[in-house]
Amino acid sequence: MPAQDELRSTLDQLHTHLQKQTYNQTTPLLSRAKLALLHLNALIPTPDTPRAHLLLARETLELGALLAIRQRAHDTFTRYFQQLQPFYALPESVLPAAGGHASKITGLYLLQLLSQSDYLSFHMLLETLESEGGGVRMGDKEVQYPVRLEQALMEGSYDRVWGETKGSGVPDDEFRMFSEVLIPSIRHEIASCSERAYASVPMANAKNLFFLDSEGAVAQFAKERGWSIQDGRIYFPNQEELTAGDKDIMSTSGTVIENTLGYARELETIV
Repeated sequence: MPAQDELRSTLDQLHTHLQKQTYNQTTPLLSRAKLALLHLNALIPTPDTPRAHLLLARETLELGALLAIRQRAHDTFTRYFQQLQPFYALPESVLPAAGGHASKITGLYLLQLLSQSDYLSFHMLLETLESEGGGVRMGDKEVQYPVRLEQALMEGSYDRVWGETKGSGVPDDEFRMFSEVLIPSIRHEIASCSERAYASVPMANAKNLFFLDSEGAVAQFAKERGWSIQDGRIYFPNQEELTAGDKDIMSTSGTVIENTLGYARELETIV
């Protein structure tokens, strides 16, 4: 079977596994697909690479990236993202954006940087997109989603972050997977701010304040943080033991979580 036909058959199988979420059989298929690209001399684009081969190569690498996200293999996803950059940099006349997922893959990578608190790389990539663009449009929902999350995080609007990760604005299932990383990170950030700004908070508000599902989960989280629970309240470590630097942060911390506390109280009245 010619390499191009074999590659097409392999990619069709990968699409099927992605749709059925049967990921354990995809690694050998991806290896076979990349070997076929090598035979076609298309794994890295050159001026002589036919458009048909460029399209197959981009499809292969994007499938690998999406499968890596689904399997939570973030280092592997990063490698696929890097391999895709020469393809995304090609002009529309050489490699049309239609049929590809440049904005989706880029948005997912931005979200991964955000979940790793790598704000420097996040903004460097955004600046690159604004100046060069390629197949990625800044106005696309897949790119705007991590941009909105980053803005809310920088403002300390954790309720907005929570709403974004749970609402209808999430572009796709792959984006939802990052809430597993983002929300725990936000939870610990709110906890640190709470410890600096307050002596205690009502247990009734804590479930929504820390984005937890039950009071049992709150109790477990409090135990992990070294907090005590008495008479329906969570008590934080003695603020007299905080350093002078910590005390300087207290006023800022109180401002940062005030909206979140208010959000928690509003949720509590609804529930």
